[in-house]
Amino acid sequence: MAESEAGASGWRSDVNRDVPLAGKAEFAPLRIGPLAVWPPVVLAPMAGVTNYPFRALCREFGAGLYVSEMITARGYLNGNRRTVLLASSREDETPRSVQVYSSDPKDAGEMVARLVDDGVHHVDINLGCPVRKVTAHGGGSAIPVKPRLVAALAHAMVSNARGVPVTMKMRKGIDEELLTYREAGRVAQEEGISAVGLHARTAAQLYSGEADWSAIADLKSRLSIPVLGNGDIWESFDALRMMRETRCDGVIVGRGCLGRPWLFRELAQAFDGVEPERPPNLGEVREILLDHARRLIEFFGPVTALQQMRKWCAWYTKGFRNSSALRERLQRVETYEQLLAGLVDLDPTEPFPTAALRAHRGKSGRTQTVSLPLGYLDDLEDATPPCEVFDAAEAEKYDGG
Repeated sequence: MAESEAGASGWRSDVNRDVPLAGKAEFAPLRIGPLAVWPPVVLAPMAGVTNYPFRALCREFGAGLYVSEMITARGYLNGNRRTVLLASSREDETPRSVQVYSSDPKDAGEMVARLVDDGVHHVDINLGCPVRKVTAHGGGSAIPVKPRLVAALAHAMVSNARGVPVTMKMRKGIDEELLTYREAGRVAQEEGISAVGLHARTAAQLYSGEADWSAIADLKSRLSIPVLGNGDIWESFDALRMMRETRCDGVIVGRGCLGRPWLFRELAQAFDGVEPERPPNLGEVREILLDHARRLIEFFGPVTALQQMRKWCAWYTKGFRNSSALRERLQRVETYEQLLAGLVDLDPTEPFPTAALRAHRGKSGRTQTVSLPLGYLDDLEDATPPCEVFDAAEAEKYDGG
């Protein structure tokens, strides 16, 4: 669909051409404990992505709940400088939300207590990370295989939260032969978890193929607490379709917003029954990209910030004309001045390419055979916490799942 064809139907891919906007009072605010979130949209916790600068940028485009990247409990409790920085916020961030990574109930509970003392309004527990190094030691998406361990983690966090809502994010299971989401959801509800988020893929799928929205509908039919759906929200209209098809209470947006923080504006407008604005043209994208770079520099310092901007440049420019050559040039930037120079020759009037609305950014493609500890499946009632295998400095390498 060319720009001239966008017209009355707005900027939509063919799959969403006939999706109606939200009707008046069709959807309710997402209720997570005392929090009422409108629109019912949550930024997925993504390692190396959802730090304070990006959360603040997304928040300025639209309302919702914006979750930190996963913060390792052990690194946080040990006072690791980088971990504490990644868990930090600013006075303008309300509500403040942090995702915890831990497989040890004692560490998870203690971290929640400290976060509550620090003024956090919402805490999430990561039970979805599919990375081999994590699952091979019984962490991440391997944890829901052990329902009693899930219960211990949930109990420790909820009992230390003092009324602050605790949620749980997970995947469907290890693979299609070992699905864990139903039992994990039941246990979470029994232990006082306020809501569960389901990435409708297995750990074996990683980020490949299509998300199985029917699993979200299945989980929603089984629980009385709110269920949030995650997977394949590339456009605001995907969120409307997911909620209509699954009856879930809210959506979690992950890879679809990489290099597209304005997606949250489009989501807010679609849920308010307003045709979303057109995406920014290349000149406007350039200004957003540079704004993002300045925020990262202020937060991390120039060296780390410019290293991070290399991936962001690829995501922001994906789909534009000659973007492959542009990305190659920007992958070598080491200073803000070099970043400016690398963007100087762009055509600022070039419209956002409609084909890029559903272009995958970040991880995709391959599948895996999930690695688990030797004998891990022999006793599913074992609640012994597995050994932690990476520290806070490594956590940024891993997606929140």
